[in-house]
Amino acid sequence: MKRLFFAIFIAFLANTSFGQFTQTGKASFYADKFEGHPTASGEKYKHSKLTAAHKTLPFGTKIRVTNLVNNESVEVTVNDRGPYAEGRIVDLSKSAAEKLGFVSKGLAEVKLEVINAGDGKSGMEVKAIDRITVDEKEFYDFEIERLQPKGFGVQIGTYQELVNLMRLSDNLKSSYKKKVVVQVKILNGVKYYSLILGQFSNRDKADKFLSSIKNKYPDAFIAEFGKMK
Repeated sequence: MKRLFFAIFIAFLANTSFGQFTQTGKASFYADKFEGHPTASGEKYKHSKLTAAHKTLPFGTKIRVTNLVNNESVEVTVNDRGPYAEGRIVDLSKSAAEKLGFVSKGLAEVKLEVINAGDGKSGMEVKAIDRITVDEKEFYDFEIERLQPKGFGVQIGTYQELVNLMRLSDNLKSSYKKKVVVQVKILNGVKYYSLILGQFSNRDKADKFLSSIKNKYPDAFIAEFGKMK
């Protein structure tokens, strides 16, 4: 039997009224390789459509995104989840990024404003994607301990599916022989699980470990436990 050791600490973030929602941060855009791939809502991604991925806003929400450098704005519809890279708040379709004028730069500092709050219905049939069927002989034993970790870790990613979380956690522990910590986040009533690998006493050690796995986990970044809220 596989044994997973999870140390879980809770970070509660205040709920925000979607109708009055504003947010500032970095925007990225979809790479061309995602053309035609299904989004979290079930709709296929098309770079020619003005769409976006957001972590929590309901599918169908209309938002105005303004590039704070050139003051260009575009209105997009949320139909996907993400982005999960540190500091990014929205992932835009390529055509939306072109209207904001940052395709050549890759990232832009933007402001988001909800102009029409969605109700979770985006006009298309919502489909479950990337569904994982668990083998009936696949069992996991949990030993749960709440704690307040110190030092630094390397955040591998943020997930909603517990099956994905368990499998990846088991693989990470087997591959790197390091402690796995799961941070449970509740954002506007939606739970997310951030997977953090290792507990390092100083940032230099964490940076060295991050460099060794960056090719395999390009979106990984340093997480300082004392400052995570």
